Amino acid sequence: MATTADIRNGLVLNFNNDLFQITEFQHVKPGKGAAFVRTKLKSLTTGKVLDNTFNSGVTIYPVRVERRKFQYLYKDEAGYNFMDQESFDQINIGEKLIDGADLMKEGQEVEILINAENETPLTCELPPFVEVEVTYAEPGIRGDTANSPKKKVEVETGATIMVPLFIEQGDKIRVDTRTYDYVERVK
Repeated sequence: MATTADIRNGLVLNFNNDLFQITEFQHVKPGKGAAFVRTKLKSLTTGKVLDNTFNSGVTIYPVRVERRKFQYLYKDEAGYNFMDQESFDQINIGEKLIDGADLMKEGQEVEILINAENETPLTCELPPFVEVEVTYAEPGIRGDTANSPKKKVEVETGATIMVPLFIEQGDKIRVDTRTYDYVERVK
């Protein structure tokens, strides 16, 4: 058991018979009245995000979790298969537990959040940036530069990314996995 003073980003807690991860929080002390903590909670089972306010000093129930490094192996009809980097054990995770699954390449290293009490995987997190090759890009049209010109391209993993007009088929680009934004061209 803990109190609202222990709230931090990334904390996983048992709330309303579900596991939630805190994505944002703000401690508020109004001029009049008691302090409270405003939070954004993401459900680890459904992926829904909800806003919740905890009164200051309320008891919360954190869940003990571990972050482990895994390597993405392949996808089959059962889901995505990963291998533990230390023990070489393999686990299978469903697509709904993975944010940005269409940006994963075989052999890529990811972090999987595991419930330490029952050894079940909760979420799979990709690194913040990945480098992928553009497999399909329409040619940029000269003069089509009215306001921040961008075009859609398809990358080797199957994802569609908006990029500047100068990106062509065969280029390697760096993509932000949290927002699917183009970052830069990689040489």
